[in-house]
Amino acid sequence: MSFFDFLRTNARWLAGGFLLTFFSSFGQTFFISISAGNIRAEYGLSHGDFGLIYMLATLASAFTLTRLGQIVDRYSVMKVTCIIVPVLALACVFMAVSHSILFLCVTIYLLRLFGQGMMTQNAFTAMGRWFAAQRGRAVSITTLGHNAGEAILPVTFVTVASFVGWRNGWLIGAAVLLVIALPAIAWLMSVERRPQSTDPQARLATGRDWTRAEVLRDPLFYGLLLGVMAPGFIGTVIAFHQVYLVELRGWELEIFASAFMVSATMTIIFALTSGYLIDRFSAVAMLPLFLLPLSLACFVLASFQGQWSVFAFMGLLGMSNGFSSTLLGALWPEIYGVRHLGSVRALIVAVTVLATAMGPGLTGYLIDIGVSYPSQIAAMGLYCIAAMALMFLVSRRIANRALQTIEASDS
Repeated sequence: MSFFDFLRTNARWLAGGFLLTFFSSFGQTFFISISAGNIRAEYGLSHGDFGLIYMLATLASAFTLTRLGQIVDRYSVMKVTCIIVPVLALACVFMAVSHSILFLCVTIYLLRLFGQGMMTQNAFTAMGRWFAAQRGRAVSITTLGHNAGEAILPVTFVTVASFVGWRNGWLIGAAVLLVIALPAIAWLMSVERRPQSTDPQARLATGRDWTRAEVLRDPLFYGLLLGVMAPGFIGTVIAFHQVYLVELRGWELEIFASAFMVSATMTIIFALTSGYLIDRFSAVAMLPLFLLPLSLACFVLASFQGQWSVFAFMGLLGMSNGFSSTLLGALWPEIYGVRHLGSVRALIVAVTVLATAMGPGLTGYLIDIGVSYPSQIAAMGLYCIAAMALMFLVSRRIANRALQTIEASDS
């Protein structure tokens, strides 16, 4: 089946997954941070104070997700959507009306849990469960919702807020979720996708469905975590300390900011490319390669001081973002099956969020005690190389285990 035939045949479910990740933007860091200046000013918070509140709220949402995320295994995508979108809209209302720090903490917790957490959880679990041999393509298209949200919603919010104020901007956001997002996604996802006669055979099958308890007893799972946590940890660290890096290198901030367009373009290209490669070779087969662009990005950023290196770094970072986001959406159902996918994914997302929350604090402490930031970035690149070697071993073990499981079930 060609890519365009795939889009036409599955347009309903792909559009629903895209909209889930697109509207998850209301709980993503890039959207919430637009109001950071107003929040600090009105609540009398320093950068550090707001950073601490944000970190604690994010960690709390991650721990909650390990339990709440399991509802996608018990209820349909439409029912879960009808639960999480109204709560996300309510969190937007809270942001508009809150005037106490405690209320602000609850608001950020809800935005992170139901936006960044549950909207994404619902989307990727659905794609993982509904597609097999074409899972890579489905996940890559769903991932593009994140990129579209990042490109469209911040500038839209800034424009709207300039006319009506930032608090009213959040109220309008709540209305958009209830009037546009909720009915559109609920209608698109009201019909569950069923296997079709035209669906090709998957390249690699797990042979059985693992429970979360079984996954936690699997030694290979912890090897996988050492690799899959790297993109979130490194990407968050570099984004958090970008101003410090620009000052350290003597670069122009405007040029650095313009390079994000290169990253966004490469993310889209490689999200779609990796989707094709995953469907062609399997997600497990691609495991040893997905950290290569990130390792090269780290080495470029650590080694070169010319302003040109910003564009090389952003291009490689975009390749990494596109590759890893698609791979990590397709990987878990391929290894552990789909029956308990929501429960398994909730655990993995929580661990990943924990890694991203720890990154800025750890590297900031190392900077404070005099450890060179470029040296830290180079060390991250070396970590990626070591993790690639580990992923090679893990991927071979997983492939062999799946084959043995299938052979045993056939005998």
